[in-house]
Amino acid sequence: MFQERAFLTSTGTEVIDFAMQHDRNIQSPYTSHFVSRQDYRSGGSLAKIGSALRLIHSREAVSKLASLIEETRPDLMHCHNIYHQMTPSIVGVAKSRGVPVVLTLHDSKPVCPVHTRMRGGKLCSLCLAGDFHHVLTYRCAEGSIAQSAALYMEAVIQRWLGSYEKVDRFLAPSRFMRASVLRRFSADRVLLLYNGVDVANISTSARDKGYVLYCGRLSPGKGVETLLRAHDAAECSWPVIIAGTGPLLDALKSQFTRNVRFAGQLSGETLSTTIAAASVVVVPSEWCENCPMSVLEAMAYSKAVVAARIGGIPELVNEGVTGLLFEPGNVQELRMHLECLMGDAARRARMGAAGRIRVERDFSLEKHNAELMDVYRSLVSI
Repeated sequence: MFQERAFLTSTGTEVIDFAMQHDRNIQSPYTSHFVSRQDYRSGGSLAKIGSALRLIHSREAVSKLASLIEETRPDLMHCHNIYHQMTPSIVGVAKSRGVPVVLTLHDSKPVCPVHTRMRGGKLCSLCLAGDFHHVLTYRCAEGSIAQSAALYMEAVIQRWLGSYEKVDRFLAPSRFMRASVLRRFSADRVLLLYNGVDVANISTSARDKGYVLYCGRLSPGKGVETLLRAHDAAECSWPVIIAGTGPLLDALKSQFTRNVRFAGQLSGETLSTTIAAASVVVVPSEWCENCPMSVLEAMAYSKAVVAARIGGIPELVNEGVTGLLFEPGNVQELRMHLECLMGDAARRARMGAAGRIRVERDFSLEKHNAELMDVYRSLVSI
């Protein structure tokens, strides 16, 4: 979202921000229109009921967006992750005022109330056509009937309101995501637009300091424990750097101590340097990743990628050419891939070089922005 915002601003396009209040927000002249931040898990029973209702329809967001549209008269509204803090009800606000709407599908929320498409650790397709009662049957929201009921109610009411039906174009960052929503939305409304990486500002790196790198959140579904178990099982113990933080941090640090460094959350030059010096970047996800930037950025740095064969990841990693794929959660297969690449510097260098070529050709930020403008021009005269 911020990449698109920066690109539009650079072209002289006026960008009007609408978001929730947060102390990490960038500066914006439209902050007074932002909605207040909601905490949907705290408070007593009455507070939680009120929160559940605001999860479905935010009167504050509707009112503030209507005022902002009347004040600024935008040509188009592009939505990113509007589901809980602003709710899809804002789509109708824009459409009722003649403003076309584009929505980027960061996850499967319009067709999966819990947004992950996962049930019992397996890919689930039961709700894709818009029949959402399965979320209640299987208590998909962390096994909680109350949370599942709230998400079921949200999905059903948004379907009744036709909020998603009012979206002019959905942008799917992977073929996997596009296929996920095609049972509910027509093919002409769902366009494939991969994420883009700014290859112009990322230099290829021949540095190889002999360590395996994971960059991401330390939470269930990310597969970090699978990576660390594979590392423990390997005959040779190369260093593993875990860059990130999250709820599993303390448990992982206490369980895995052999040649592992937990580097915390990295950013800026420190993150760039860490990726540039890695031997292999691992993306061991066990839930349906869409178009993970961690894969694209690793390839931009000319790093071989070992990743789980799930979601949109296989569209990015060219098996045997730019990296290797393994079945999610399969410790032994991941171990074998890591042993293979960590024992063959020449092969991982070839894969890294091939990855850089592929990113430049298929996933550059320039290509993404050009295709984004094509979508905008199809809806408005720019």
